[in-house]
Amino acid sequence: MTKIALFGAGGKMGMRLGANLKNSRFTVAPVEVSDAGKARLRDELGWQAAPVEHALQGADIVVLAVPDTAIGKVAHSIIDQLKPGTMVVVLDAAAPYAGHLPVRKDITYFVTHPCHPPIFNDETDMKAKLDRFGGVAAKQAIVCCLMQGPESDYAKGEEVARTIWAPVMRSHRLTVEQLALLEPGLAETVAASLLDVMREAMDEVVRRGVPQEAARDFLLGHLNILGAVIFKEQPGVFSDACNKAIQFGKPVLMRDDWKRVFEPDEIAASIRRIT
Repeated sequence: MTKIALFGAGGKMGMRLGANLKNSRFTVAPVEVSDAGKARLRDELGWQAAPVEHALQGADIVVLAVPDTAIGKVAHSIIDQLKPGTMVVVLDAAAPYAGHLPVRKDITYFVTHPCHPPIFNDETDMKAKLDRFGGVAAKQAIVCCLMQGPESDYAKGEEVARTIWAPVMRSHRLTVEQLALLEPGLAETVAASLLDVMREAMDEVVRRGVPQEAARDFLLGHLNILGAVIFKEQPGVFSDACNKAIQFGKPVLMRDDWKRVFEPDEIAASIRRIT
C-alpha cells in the first residue's frame, strides 16, 4: 500500500484532495495545524490529524496542499525527514519555478495542476454542471510535470494527479517552465485580468443607465457565442460590424507590447509577487 502524507489536509484544497484520496488505493496520513482544519477533517472525512513525524514515517509521497507562500517553508522543514526516493507533489508551478524547494537530489519533485472543467462541455448531470472547480463530478483535464526524479516516477505522479483531480478526461505532460506560462501567465495575468475588465465594463454600462440584469444577460450570452466562434467550438464568422469593433477595440484596450507578459523575466516577476 502506498502511503501519502497530505499536508494542509484540513484546508480548502486539502479537503478537496482528501475527499478523492479517501476512497483510493492510497493510505493517507493527514497533517493539519489549525484547530478549524482538524475539526473539518474529523467531521467531514472521519480523519484524525497526524503528527508530522508520524505522517512522514514510511511515506512514499508527500502532497503539499498549502498556500504558495508556505510551500518553501514547509518543504524545508520536512526535507531531512524524507527517505530517499520520496516523491514531493506540489500543486502549482509558482514555488518550484521560483526556486523555493530545497535541494536534494535523491527525491522526486512532481508538479500538477487542474485545468478545471471547460466552459464548453458535455455535462448533463446538474451536480457536474455546477462543479466549476472540478475534482468532484465534472470532467476536467490536468497538467503534470516531472521536475526532478527518475523517468519511471512520472507514471506514479500522474496516478496521484488523476486521483486527486478526478474525474480526469485528459492529462498533459509539461515542464515547470511551460506550466508557469499557463499560470500565472495565460490564466491569471491575461484571462483573469480581461475578465475583470469585462465585469468593470458591464458595471459601467449599468452606471450609464442599462438595467443590471439586462447587461448581465447580454454580456454572458454574448460571451457564450463569441467564445464558441473564436475558439472554434462551432463553425461561424463574425459580422463585418463585429470585426470592425474588434479592430477599433483592441488597440484602445491593449498595449502594443502586451505579449511581453510571457517573457521569462515578466513571468519570474509575477511569481515573485505571488510567493
